[in-house]
Amino acid sequence: MTLSSGENSADSTSPLSRLAPLEAILFDVDGTLCDSDPIHYQAYQEMLPEIDFNGGVPITEEFYAEFISGKHNEDMATFFFPHEHQRGLKFTAEKEAMFRRLAKDKLKPVNGLYKLKKWVEDRGLKRAAVTNAPRENAELMISALGLSEFFEYVDSISGIKAGVAAVMPVVGLTTGSLEHLLMEAKPAFLIKDF
Repeated sequence: MTLSSGENSADSTSPLSRLAPLEAILFDVDGTLCDSDPIHYQAYQEMLPEIDFNGGVPITEEFYAEFISGKHNEDMATFFFPHEHQRGLKFTAEKEAMFRRLAKDKLKPVNGLYKLKKWVEDRGLKRAAVTNAPRENAELMISALGLSEFFEYVDSISGIKAGVAAVMPVVGLTTGSLEHLLMEAKPAFLIKDF
């Protein structure tokens, strides 16, 4: 994406300004602000042998990519413990706790993140972090990347993936929370991994 060096969002040299007057930027967290997948993979690789998954043999990156990456914890609980849902939920909660312990030291921003941050700030655009990650994970990642003061709102309850799939158009996205409505049917730009 080419970003203009103009002083406001209506800068006519910006490719975004041709879409609509930009008012907000919505950022997905996992895979967009940082690449957290290797940390999730490490947590699963260490924890799954403890429950004798795959006969105690650590999972491969290929297995992780095909069956685990991007899935919700509720689904993973059922995947690993199809007949013991509560045990599965306990396992996924413990896995998320391990992820947070590992992420504190290993999390790195994606290339260009801080340039984009400055571009957004220079234009005075509203911004929110929207994710389907557990709230504790989202807050940790945002904090570890030094972005706690950057975001006006963090929404990890509805999640951007669910919001887009359900009813929210890409232009006019809201956080899904009436108390913390970022915008009402105003142009927004979504930054997300797919």
